[in-house]
Amino acid sequence: MKQLVVMMGVLLMTVSIQAQVNGGDIELPVPDKEGGLPFMKTLAVRASARDFDTMMVKLTEISNLLWAANGINRPEQDKRTASSALNAQDIDLYVLMDEKVYLYDPDHHLMKFVASGDHRKAVAGSQEIFAQVPVMVVLVSDISRFRMGDESSRLNWAAIDAGIVSQNISLYCASAGLGTVPRATMDIPKLKQVLGLKETQYPMLNHPVGFKKQVVAAPH
Repeated sequence: MKQLVVMMGVLLMTVSIQAQVNGGDIELPVPDKEGGLPFMKTLAVRASARDFDTMMVKLTEISNLLWAANGINRPEQDKRTASSALNAQDIDLYVLMDEKVYLYDPDHHLMKFVASGDHRKAVAGSQEIFAQVPVMVVLVSDISRFRMGDESSRLNWAAIDAGIVSQNISLYCASAGLGTVPRATMDIPKLKQVLGLKETQYPMLNHPVGFKKQVVAAPH
């Protein structure tokens, strides 16, 4: 009987791992809302990073990052950590890593599988130095979620909303000892294809996220 229980456990673990290998969603750990630097210290150390280590960021950090960026902080009202014009909640976060692409689902705090493959070069665009950063977060606005306004107004609101989410990402990374930089450069036609975007969805900004490369001082 004990052997059967062990075998069933191994089988279930194998199925779970296989589901992720085959492109399953990833359930994220509960975000840590107590960690990080104090707010004023976070502002004091916030800086754009451009030299990144290739070491992978832990799933717990990705969980915290996505929640801080645009997660639900008032579930009884379905309200987010980032405000948005007309409460449209138009910004979606796509996460690109070395093997897969995911879409952050704030309602269930998980990453939904979107595509296989390493598409970070499309986010890096002409600045290929960013193509090896472990995590790339792309901020996409769906302007159809705005209840009013012409296209020009909606695009202006989308830009403001993306900026708010972008600042949340920058502040979280500063607080957690991670490096990031907000970027507008990217291969938008390629990204639209990879992410399967609709006509009303616009890639606005992106954030490479990883550990900052340590600068080794030259010997005297």
